Amino acid sequence: MAKGTTKNFFVWIILGLLFVGLMGFGATGLTGNVNTVGTVGEKPVTVQTYYNALQTQMNIRGNQLGRQMSFPEAEAEGLPIRALQSVVAERSLDNEVAQLGLSVGDEVVREQVRQTPAFRGLDGAFSRDAYREALARSGLTVREYETTLRDGASRALLQGAVFTGIPAPETYGETVAQFVREERAFTWATLSAEHLNIVLPEPSEEDLQAHYDANPDLYTSPETRVIRYVWLTPDMIQDDMPVDEEALRAEYDDRIAEFVQPERRLIERLVFRDEATAEAARDAIATDETSFPELVAERGLTLDDVDAGDVTEAQMGEAGEAIFGAETGEVVGPFPTDLGPALYRVNAVLAAQEITFEEAMPDLREDQAAARARRMIEDQIDPINNLLAGGAQLADVAEQTDMQLGEIEWSASVDDGIAAYAAFRDQAQAQGEGDYAELSELEDGGLFALEVTEVREPALIPMDEARADVIAGWEAEATAQAVLDEAEARAARLREGVQDFTAVDLEPQEEEGLTRRGFINGAPRDFMARVFEMEVGEVRVLPNDGAAVIVRLDDISAADTGDEAYTAEVDAVAGQAGEGIAQDIYELYTRAVQVRTDVQINDAAINAVHANFR
Repeated sequence: MAKGTTKNFFVWIILGLLFVGLMGFGATGLTGNVNTVGTVGEKPVTVQTYYNALQTQMNIRGNQLGRQMSFPEAEAEGLPIRALQSVVAERSLDNEVAQLGLSVGDEVVREQVRQTPAFRGLDGAFSRDAYREALARSGLTVREYETTLRDGASRALLQGAVFTGIPAPETYGETVAQFVREERAFTWATLSAEHLNIVLPEPSEEDLQAHYDANPDLYTSPETRVIRYVWLTPDMIQDDMPVDEEALRAEYDDRIAEFVQPERRLIERLVFRDEATAEAARDAIATDETSFPELVAERGLTLDDVDAGDVTEAQMGEAGEAIFGAETGEVVGPFPTDLGPALYRVNAVLAAQEITFEEAMPDLREDQAAARARRMIEDQIDPINNLLAGGAQLADVAEQTDMQLGEIEWSASVDDGIAAYAAFRDQAQAQGEGDYAELSELEDGGLFALEVTEVREPALIPMDEARADVIAGWEAEATAQAVLDEAEARAARLREGVQDFTAVDLEPQEEEGLTRRGFINGAPRDFMARVFEMEVGEVRVLPNDGAAVIVRLDDISAADTGDEAYTAEVDAVAGQAGEGIAQDIYELYTRAVQVRTDVQINDAAINAVHANFR
């Protein structure tokens, strides 16, 4: 990242978001004569600033939880301490800025105020009345807000000075680029049990016992939770929902564009800089000197880049008649567009479609019934919560509401029935035995509550009970070993000088120019990493989920340092590393500033702020 860009990034991001933070979390409930919660150096920490920081922390955490967060929960997670630390860190920098004599002029503050959308009137221009009213709603005076704005801008100058003073480590970028863009050429083949005639002996009891003892994880039952639950989904009750035919007709009319569609065309559009160039391209296509895809490729584009989707004749204006008169694959034009003259290629004809009300009625009825069912379920949330809060058992809830009672032995591998819902699986995993049953929502608008009545820890299944699985496991292991043994035998012949994979009954696949980032479908997950460990001419056998891969490294190519992609890689890696170094230096610098800055906190004022959250 360029130095100027880095500096502007910090200045404008910080200034641009400052008012959003202040407006979004105004402390309208703060009262009293205490205006600060402490001082950091010579800089006061206002009550409003701390309140905003704490409110922001709680809102962020609440969004993660999907609900509003209570203050006791925030205290339990240490959010007040975190908010105070962030405010102190920020004011430490403000104090440092003041000590260094850094500041921004009035013009910077004025311009930022005038560009803030919240301060614009009905005509879209800056309005001083709107400015004052907006600040008043957030409990701020003009002077307080502009001081805060100036502090943020000045702090951004300090941040920019640190970040722009760190050069990008070019040598590091070149080293990484040479490493990741180095290439390999190799030949490989897969060998599986399907290619071989493997006859396994009958396993002895000793064989089975040895396999069982060596693979306890395969024969250990997962943690199982016995769960009692109640649930209600729209599917359970939507068949009983009354449906109004007049409402269905109204919905059909509202969605008429979905049910009645005119004839359409799938088209591609290629824009040219002028009419003469477009006409020359059209003539070249007509005489088979080139083709539409070739023209697209010459421009450095793909067919996806020029895909214009499906269109109606009316949408295409002047070009509509020609496009809809063309055959599939035909190119027409040029026709004017906002970007310049364009050629169009017709890819497919989509016939007109008309679904009558009678034909659409079953789907409309189902949609309306489902919507009514979801609304009915929403209406039951408060009554069900009241029952649970009053100590009702799940069986009582099922008896007094439309919810259905059930029980399931759930583990991570169970995903049918109610366990098909991610919300249920998450709650089943998180909830402890004996925890209070809470009402939660399912993804389709349904509701559920659950109790974990028993947790069965993972346990080794006795040999006699797992005997069939043990036999199957032994056979799979023995088959995989036989495949590996045969692969090693064929690899040995390649190592002895046989060059052609077909000479050892293998179907070779040749790869060239692959980097460490390459991917080979059907190969082991760490295949490329293993290939890059090899020497030229080396042959290896790699296990591959019961099969085997035989690979021979044929050539090693250094990165092409003259390639544009190489240069871009060097710049990107060096830029990212430089930013990381700058970030680390900045964090160390801010910590040093905080250590040498005197901080005084008024606990009584902090508690007064907390009282507004209780």
